[in-house]
Amino acid sequence: MLLDNVSLLVAVGVSSIAMMAAMLIGWAGSRRDSYLISWTIGMAVVVIGIIILGQRGGPFVPLYQFSSYFMLVTGIAIIYGGARQFSGEPFAPLHVAALWGPAALGMAVAYLLGLSGIGTIVLNLACAIFMMLCARRYWQVRGENSMALSTTSVLYALTGISFLLCSAVLLFNGQWVLYGAPDNWAETANSIMSIIGLSCIGALSLTLNHSRTAKRHRQDAMTDPLTNLLNRRALFDRFGEDGLPQNTAVLMLDLDHFKQINDLAGHAAGDSVIQHFANILRANTRKDDVAARLGGEEFCVVMTGQSAETVAMIAERIRAGFGEYYLSHGNLVLRPTVSIGVAMAGEGEPFPSTLSRADGALYGAKRSGRNRIQTAALRDAA
Repeated sequence: MLLDNVSLLVAVGVSSIAMMAAMLIGWAGSRRDSYLISWTIGMAVVVIGIIILGQRGGPFVPLYQFSSYFMLVTGIAIIYGGARQFSGEPFAPLHVAALWGPAALGMAVAYLLGLSGIGTIVLNLACAIFMMLCARRYWQVRGENSMALSTTSVLYALTGISFLLCSAVLLFNGQWVLYGAPDNWAETANSIMSIIGLSCIGALSLTLNHSRTAKRHRQDAMTDPLTNLLNRRALFDRFGEDGLPQNTAVLMLDLDHFKQINDLAGHAAGDSVIQHFANILRANTRKDDVAARLGGEEFCVVMTGQSAETVAMIAERIRAGFGEYYLSHGNLVLRPTVSIGVAMAGEGEPFPSTLSRADGALYGAKRSGRNRIQTAALRDAA
């Protein structure tokens, strides 16, 4: 044979070590991506299993075989846990253990009874199941990056199928007891698919991780860290100097006497007030509306496709909802309020112009006593 199993095993081991090193380096640069460390640990356990399996140059020793297979299925189970984390789910050790436990127990019982062939079939079936579950996880989130995630899912599925073929050959041949390591076309196909899968999945996973990290950095640069609303930069990047469509409202909102809250109750209390107000904005705006914190206690909301009457009702809900909030600090009970300026964009009116009119209305509300809403006059037609 041009490709013997020992050479393929070495290649699988080298690919595993390379993938493990790449994942570890990736995790060192982005430690919040816990799935990378899960994959690193999983690959390390797989490598240990491959090293044990490589000690089969002498007489066949079932204990070596079982130890190797035990490490392999354990490592692949951990990799599946990492796939769960990548798809946005928790690692869920109890869930992973519930899948891994029967496989490990089945292998152990089979080898104790001298049925090494059945133990090997159990190993391959377990690995196939974990590979298919990984494929399913990636397929479910393929919308994030269709090409890369779909390809990764297919590679996991093909690797899973190669494990199934290994089980199928042993079942078809009735090899319930092995007197040597399995050596057939299915094992060769599995080794080749593992090499291809490890190499490609590793490269794709790192590419996806870099893409996620870059996206997260862009998101962080456009998000106010205290409220998770857009920041001033993001707001102006979103609308720029472009004309706004008809029935677009711009609301400027400013918390009244906010400095007093910081002075009397401290900045932590002030932050709590800011966060509560941001939650009120989220509760009273639609998914298509844009809410931003401009800085300090100043906010802006842009609503599209709303009549002036509807905008006035929403602004009043925001004002009244925030007015129900109070903050206790020692013997003090603080009841923050908000002033709101509203401007309806004239047809094709640039965003900065509409924002300026809303800002003027806001200061009119401040001068009129605060805790109120004032609407700017409609823009004169050019």
